Amino acid sequence: IIFSDSSKSNIMSKINAEVLRSAIADILTGAKKEKRAFVESIDLQINLKNYDTQKDKRFAGSVKLPRVARPRYRVCVIGDAYHEEQATKLKVPHLNIDDLKKLNKNKKLVKKLCNQYDAFLASDSLIKTIPRVVGPHMNRAGKFPSSLSQSDDINGKISDIRSTVKFQLKKTLCLAVVAGHVKMSPDDVRLNVTLSINFLVSLLKKNWQNIKAIHLKSSMGKPHRIY
Repeated sequence: IIFSDSSKSNIMSKINAEVLRSAIADILTGAKKEKRAFVESIDLQINLKNYDTQKDKRFAGSVKLPRVARPRYRVCVIGDAYHEEQATKLKVPHLNIDDLKKLNKNKKLVKKLCNQYDAFLASDSLIKTIPRVVGPHMNRAGKFPSSLSQSDDINGKISDIRSTVKFQLKKTLCLAVVAGHVKMSPDDVRLNVTLSINFLVSLLKKNWQNIKAIHLKSSMGKPHRIY
């Protein structure tokens, strides 16, 4: 989604630039002090108001962020012969349709596969075949593959997935997305956080009037209220 300069300034005027800068600095400094065995993510947590999840239309939308937010996001390619060869060369995890057939539409086995990876890509020649082979379970788990054509760059598609966040209103008024990680520069975190908030506000029926509070935190750190 593209915002003009004027709409961006109107939307972001609600977030105090100094409060955001200070929160990001505290999060990144805290992460350096507390050395972890993994790279902490930076999570954006939003509380909504004036929404009735029973009556109001539930929204869902995805946006690609300027910087890769989830570098460790695990992506598997379900490929035809061409994409299997490409994935092998790139050392990207991959499966073929025969591997899926071995699951025999067993719900537990499909669920186990879905738990192994965060997302899937599948050759466009196989997309329509996959539901017939594995049943509805990948779709129900929110892991149905994105399409991959022969002209697509596999690493580029994986980078897109790792840069994309999804906002979806379900039964609660709390939303959370990964907007970055603690190895990013402050400016890159700010870019991702800014665009994430802009995008969410654009999805809401009354824009900022539906935002109760926004917090930013690292995986293991304390939350910082930025709105």
